[in-house]
Amino acid sequence: MFTFNMEKPKASSLFDEVILWDMIVIGGGPAGLNGALYAKRKGLMVGIVTLEIGGQLHNTSTVDNYLGFKNIEGKDLSDEFFEHIKTLEVPILTGIRTQEIKKNNDIFEVKLSDGKTLNTKTILLATGGAPRKLNVPGEVEFSNKGVSYCTTCDAPFFKDKHVIVAGGGNSAAEAVLDLVPWASKITVVHRSVWRADTILLEKLKAVDKLDIHLNSQILEIFGDDLMKGIKYLDKSENIEKILEADGLFIEIGTIPNSYLLKDLVELNERDEVIVDEFQMTSEKGIFAAGDVTNQEEKQIIISAAEGAKAALAITKYLNKFYKGE
Repeated sequence: MFTFNMEKPKASSLFDEVILWDMIVIGGGPAGLNGALYAKRKGLMVGIVTLEIGGQLHNTSTVDNYLGFKNIEGKDLSDEFFEHIKTLEVPILTGIRTQEIKKNNDIFEVKLSDGKTLNTKTILLATGGAPRKLNVPGEVEFSNKGVSYCTTCDAPFFKDKHVIVAGGGNSAAEAVLDLVPWASKITVVHRSVWRADTILLEKLKAVDKLDIHLNSQILEIFGDDLMKGIKYLDKSENIEKILEADGLFIEIGTIPNSYLLKDLVELNERDEVIVDEFQMTSEKGIFAAGDVTNQEEKQIIISAAEGAKAALAITKYLNKFYKGE
């Protein structure tokens, strides 16, 4: 089904040769890569378009909850996924941004930043999310001047310094653990209570240089050339306080990268793409998977599984819509 005859051309060249794709995957994280893998194994003509391979895996340190891999670095897990995809010779365009998606009758036109336009019967959007901002005074001014959103990237820059972590979920708890080998002191500031997994909170108990301020809301980030600290509201006492520090890692979740579909499919109040149990959106032929969707749990293994579900559903959709099966 949905096969064509070619004698192993270079994957990238297919983007100039294929007139109509069965499925274009937008995004190179776990959802997109696994979706492409399943689609390829089903015989679909599938290609991937992405800025980078791995997505948010590159902002993840040690992964110990992905079945089959024990304590693997996020970047290494991404590399394992990529190597698997390459064995199937799935065509991939990297370093390319998708600029627009249009529907012309039942065919989608995917316009790319390199000037190409790809025509495809279906789309799998797996674009993940971007770091959520605090949106407080000083955040923009001190970005990369003490304010960061990636401990994996920037923790070594704060060797022997006092660092604040904003957030109370898994990403915040993991950020604390990332900082332990580097920072001299770590302070967590979160507006409510911990929401991180119990196993992570147990690990935090062993961090003796950790202070925790719950029910505390960051109001402002201040400094001169570099960040020097924060002003926050201690909500239990209803008092504004100052906390001096050399750095601030903001770990409060992500914003879904759903802008490509904002005029095509239904989004929820958080701009997440609404999908059904088969990963189908409100627009026939467009599917979505991973952190860009309205599924509650943002986990690597769930994103990968959703990519597989989407590819299988797309196969059935193509069989029914184009072949009447």
